[in-house]
Amino acid sequence: MSQVKTQQMGRLLAAGSKDLIDEVVNKLAELNALHIIEYDGADEGFNLGTPKEEAEEVGKRLSKLRSASSLVNVSGPKKPVSAKKVRSELENNLSEAVEHLLEKSTRLDSVENSLSSLEEEAAVLELISSIDLDVELLSGYSELSSFVGTVNDLEMAKEITKNSLFFSGVSKKTKVIAVFVRNSDSNDTLSQLNSSGFQAINLPEDVNGSSRTLLAEAEKKIDTLSKEKSSITEEIDDWTNEFGESLVCGLELLEREHDILTAPVKIAVSEHAFFIDGWIEMSRSEEVRAALSKSCLYTEVSPFVVKAGDGGHGHSGHDHHQEMPPISYKNRKVSKPMELLTDAVGRPAYGRIDPTLFMFVTYPIFFGMMLGDMAYGLVTMSLGALVMSRAGSNEMMNLGGKFLVYIGLGTLGFGYIYAEFAGWEILPHHGHNPAENLAFLYPFELDHGHAWAAHLPFGIELAFPFHRVTPTSDYGNLEHLIVLTIYLGFLHIIFGRIIGFRDVLFYGTDHGHVGLLAAFFEHGVWILLLIGGFMFSYGYLGPDEAEYMMQPGAIIALTAVVLLMWTLYNYHGIPLAISLLLAPIEAIGMMPSVISYVRLFAVGIVGVKIAETGNMLWDPMKDAISDDPLFVPVFFVGWLAVQFFAWGLGVFSPNIHAARLHFVEWMRQYYDSSGEAFEPFGFRSHHVEVE
Repeated sequence: MSQVKTQQMGRLLAAGSKDLIDEVVNKLAELNALHIIEYDGADEGFNLGTPKEEAEEVGKRLSKLRSASSLVNVSGPKKPVSAKKVRSELENNLSEAVEHLLEKSTRLDSVENSLSSLEEEAAVLELISSIDLDVELLSGYSELSSFVGTVNDLEMAKEITKNSLFFSGVSKKTKVIAVFVRNSDSNDTLSQLNSSGFQAINLPEDVNGSSRTLLAEAEKKIDTLSKEKSSITEEIDDWTNEFGESLVCGLELLEREHDILTAPVKIAVSEHAFFIDGWIEMSRSEEVRAALSKSCLYTEVSPFVVKAGDGGHGHSGHDHHQEMPPISYKNRKVSKPMELLTDAVGRPAYGRIDPTLFMFVTYPIFFGMMLGDMAYGLVTMSLGALVMSRAGSNEMMNLGGKFLVYIGLGTLGFGYIYAEFAGWEILPHHGHNPAENLAFLYPFELDHGHAWAAHLPFGIELAFPFHRVTPTSDYGNLEHLIVLTIYLGFLHIIFGRIIGFRDVLFYGTDHGHVGLLAAFFEHGVWILLLIGGFMFSYGYLGPDEAEYMMQPGAIIALTAVVLLMWTLYNYHGIPLAISLLLAPIEAIGMMPSVISYVRLFAVGIVGVKIAETGNMLWDPMKDAISDDPLFVPVFFVGWLAVQFFAWGLGVFSPNIHAARLHFVEWMRQYYDSSGEAFEPFGFRSHHVEVE
């Protein structure tokens, strides 16, 4: 059960001679174990440290590499390379290559800007060239007003301006006109032109000569610049292929150096000494103390102990709050990908239950219940394996790939339970489909479509295979699945409240309440409400022999509502009059939380129906084999397209709903996401080996 709690943390204090501060910083970077608490300058006699002289130069080089990295799409090597090799490249060809890339990028920006301007000018020149007038003749008159633009109806525009000087032309089906009128008639002419759909053209400035000649010159410049743009783009692509991995590695190494060189600004220093304060994992405390013993005159590690009811991370209205340590997860292997889910919400407050291990179990189950198809499970697992194979040293991609494998396993497992493959039932009650060829996976006798069935208390029906597609009138389990999802929501939410009960019992609430009584009113009351509500609902909706549960269930639920009024008043500080009104509303609000789990049934059925729609193409395709073979590829591609659409939607939608059930319906029952991530000073090797 150690996996359900985060790492125990301790506070490290270390001090020593100022002359050895660089040695200590290097050792801490090598250890990658201390989450430094930056010095705030509050202690008399101590100041912030100063970065080393080399920091400015390294910062400049780092800035150039970051600029270069933003210009190209690069990825690091699949295996970490030696720091010595990266340093050699930085000192030699990489620096020159980066300068060359930046110059090429600057020139590319200039070319693209010129191209954009020339293309706009050429578009205008192409329009006015159809009028066959020199550009300078289209404007600049003192006694005349000119209107040059496009119209929808050329004849209408000509009729409107019959008493004016009128020129027209057509450029690629676009009707262009130039109209010259006396200044006194300009307003009336413009108003009439607008009625014919007139759109003015912005004429190029400071340009003289034939528009056709100017257009030819502009097109020649555009051609030259386009070739230069293509050439520069190819050079940048070649640069990326040649230096991309070196750039990633050099960037990582320089960031390491820069962090080390600027680390003293986080440390308190006096004229002769330094003082370091930070958090470490207690499992590494002896290792860190031993490593610092040669460089520090004093080291002390104090295990952190939560003061129960002290308001956690400062959410209560108390004036004093315990400074809480950052949160470090337990060292996991199999369940580590689920940390992506926990981090999406926020890490748990210190001492609280870490939900990661629980989601490792429930998330694939929820996802699998919804998607539940063997074919889609195999495709999802294959995608996860592909992502993992491309991840290299990218830990995030590797974890994402494993996550896909896990939910794919859940989908495959439930697909086997449902006996579904690509939207077909493997064991249909009538008809024939290609999935029937997988019937060998079920080597047992089927009694009314089931190898095994159980009728459990409270109307729970379990069976294998569990037919969610087959109509209930035959031997389907569709209605049973609805009931199971409601019970699953009931148990999942109660489990969340039990976790909350434990957290308040030992660590208290943000309002400073702690102990058994506080745990009961904060979470136990809700558990009573859920149990009472279930008893009443089952007694009312269930079989006649369950009616005896209605009265005790109603009593328990009403008692819980009364106790909830006291919880809101005494433990949350809500005025009594408001608590009396709010408690029944919040109690009723628990019902939609439980019913929300019905989406585990509904989302899956929608996916099945989409797949079934695509499968309707299968019979016409079989008929076309003998009647019209040319249509076979058409039907097959159509069927494949629907299947991939159903799978893509199946991966996207069930993930949203599984996340909602965990993040909203379950976690809100107990979860405090105020934990700060543990970020130790130092380096983990991504692309460059640690020296």
